[in-house]
This record gives sequence, structure tokens and C-alpha cells, in this order.
Amino acid sequence: MKHWTLACLLGATLLGACSSSDDSKNANGAGGTTTGSGPGSGAGGAGRAAPGSQEDLVQSAGDRIFFDTDRNALIPQATATLDRQSSWLAQYPQVNIWIAGNCDERGTEEYNLALGQRRATADRDYLVAHGIARGRIETISYGKSRPIDGASTPEAWAQNRNAITSVR
Repeated sequence: MKHWTLACLLGATLLGACSSSDDSKNANGAGGTTTGSGPGSGAGGAGRAAPGSQEDLVQSAGDRIFFDTDRNALIPQATATLDRQSSWLAQYPQVNIWIAGNCDERGTEEYNLALGQRRATADRDYLVAHGIARGRIETISYGKSRPIDGASTPEAWAQNRNAITSVR
């Protein structure tokens, strides 16, 4: 029995050591941009991601934008990130993306799914208006089902009101 318990504890420890969450690296506040999202951030030899990859998008442009409560209007920080994303996408015309609209936990599931879709659509429409082919972009809404921060605080809610761009 002791061997079985020891083996289970060792296995759980190894699995715990292998898992990590990049969420704390990917978001630094409502209205902000992803950590490392400024032009040239993360550059420098060994730390540079493969061109055209998700990591390159995050390092070069940022992968998410944030929204005000119950809104899908783009705020200035969001348009700055989307401008960097459109430049990045223009540089990699073979890359297609997926935009996921997300909401905080408040409100009904139906309301949040609709709001998340409006957020993803606002993101897509901005990129299309800035020269990115609509056919390269898919949108989806997760509503409140995929929070970045599971706490029930104003700070967590601000993190969860977003649209996240992923290379597909």
C-alpha cells in the first residue's frame, strides 16, 4: 500500500511540475495589451519565436484586446494592438487566424454568447477594414465559459472581457 501511495504522489508531483499557465504572461490589465506585445519585445536571438507562429504573434503584436463592461466598441488600446496585428498579418499572408470573443461571468449565458460574438466581430471587422482578407479570419464566442481569471472581482472581470487572436 505504501508503494502505491508513494507512486501516486510522485506521479502527481511530476505532472504538476510539467504543467504551467501562460495566462499570467498573456494579460496585464484591462485595456492593456499582452505582455511582450510591443514592437520588438521578446526579440533577441534565442528567445525569438518562429516567424508566423502563435508565439511570434504574441511577441510582435499581442494576441488579445480588452473591452469595457457590456460593450463591444474598440477602445484606443485595442486599436493599437489591432494595428500591430494587421501589420503582422500583412507580413504573413499564408497565416489564418481565429478570434474568440469572451465575457466576464456576469449576465446570462445567452447574453454573454451574443456579446462575445459582437466582440469577435468588431475585432475581425477592424482587421478587414485594415486590409486583411475576411476569408483568413474565423470568429467564435465563448461567452463566459473560458475565463482567464476565475475570481469574482472587478479586476478578474476586466481580464475576462476580451477577444483573443490565435493562429490556426
